[in-house]
Amino acid sequence: MAADRSEGTQEERVVRLTKREIEVLTLVLEGKSSREVANALYCSKRTIDFHLARIYEKLQVSNRVQAMRRATMLGLVDMRQPEHSAS
Repeated sequence: MAADRSEGTQEERVVRLTKREIEVLTLVLEGKSSREVANALYCSKRTIDFHLARIYEKLQVSNRVQAMRRATMLGLVDMRQPEHSAS
C-alpha cells in the first residue's frame, strides 16, 4: 500500500536550475544557437546540448519555445531584460 501524499499538482513543483543551466537558457532565449552558446561559454556544443536536455527534462518540455514559455512563467528568466543600455 503506497499512500503517496504528495501535495499540489505537477505545476506547483519547484524547478531548480543550476547557475550554468540558467546561463545556457538565457543565451538560448536570446536566439543563440547551441554552437554560439558553446563559443560564448568556452565549452563544446555537446556540453550545451547536454545542458539543454537537462533543462528540458526539468521544465518538462521538448523544445526551446516551450522552455522559454515555461521558464518565464516560473520566473526562472526575465524576458524583459534590455538588450542594450539607453544613454
